[in-house]
Amino acid sequence: MYEKNGEKYFVVDSHMHYWDASPENWVQGAEQYAKGWIECFHAYQSLGPEETHQPLEEFQKVSEDQLMREVFEEGHVDVAIFQSTYLREWYKDGFNTSERNGELAKKHPEKFRVNTRFDPRDGDAGMREFEANVEKYQPLGAKLYTAEWNGDSRGFKLSDPECYRFLERAQELGIRNIHVHKGPTIWPLDKDAFDVSDVDHAATDFQGLNFIVEHVGLPRIEDFCFMATQEPNVYAGLSVVLGGLMHARPRFFAKVMGELLFWVGEDKMTFGSDYNIWTPKWQVEGLVDWDYPEGHDYDDYPRLGVDGKKKILGLNAARLYDIPVPDECRLSSDTSAPASPDDAELVEDRAVAQA
Repeated sequence: MYEKNGEKYFVVDSHMHYWDASPENWVQGAEQYAKGWIECFHAYQSLGPEETHQPLEEFQKVSEDQLMREVFEEGHVDVAIFQSTYLREWYKDGFNTSERNGELAKKHPEKFRVNTRFDPRDGDAGMREFEANVEKYQPLGAKLYTAEWNGDSRGFKLSDPECYRFLERAQELGIRNIHVHKGPTIWPLDKDAFDVSDVDHAATDFQGLNFIVEHVGLPRIEDFCFMATQEPNVYAGLSVVLGGLMHARPRFFAKVMGELLFWVGEDKMTFGSDYNIWTPKWQVEGLVDWDYPEGHDYDDYPRLGVDGKKKILGLNAARLYDIPVPDECRLSSDTSAPASPDDAELVEDRAVAQA
């Protein structure tokens, strides 16, 4: 919990990892990709404050003790949600798997929620793995990486028929939240595979699911905002927005936040540190202190007050994941609720239900 000026903030880090990108885990013959991937992540870390930078050797595989200290003891985080990214083409045991995340969560069940993942290109075998992980970890969410390489394929779309089969099964299994990486590319993945247009299709057709677009489609911020404003079950995941822009590009950060606040709204924005690229401490503290820079014209953007910051830092994600919030961190009114599920129903479906 973070407290400043008498205000208490319940913090849910809804996008973090516990990865193994050490050379011992590199797939033989794909070393250049495994190496390039983690070096690209490491380069992104330079966008944060200099005192938070790590040497590459430490960055490749953070220790359990370091994670617990940087996220919870120092980072103000109350509950963290693991998002899995497998990358089995390059990492023998996977880069950041449900199994690895689950082992740490088993030791600290009050601190973590474990999301699993699926890849529709894995077919029936992938479906069985997905079902087994849901049974084992009881997640409310799944992470999709549409640009991940898989054999000869270098990406998939949420609108693909096979992906629809997995989304249908996800709903049946009790999954409510689909986190989709749609943001800056990481070498050697293809930028076009992160286009947000397929989210538009899936969000309309699967209105029982919430689609949290991680990294808000950057650099396609306008595309994301105009899509998200018409889809009430699409949320803005602020990982990378905060870590990559707040310190290094403050004016661009103000523009991105202003667009998100205008089009999407503070009820549908969630905090994510993207640990271990960046640590949460400076991001939490920075957002609590943040306002538009002086000397620039931001009159057409909504302001972000204390209540809105509380929603973004934890209350919105807590609603999505049924995480209890201490009374002293709640708002005095019910304005923290995400968009009503009724708003996401097709008119014809609502008419049938009322008949």
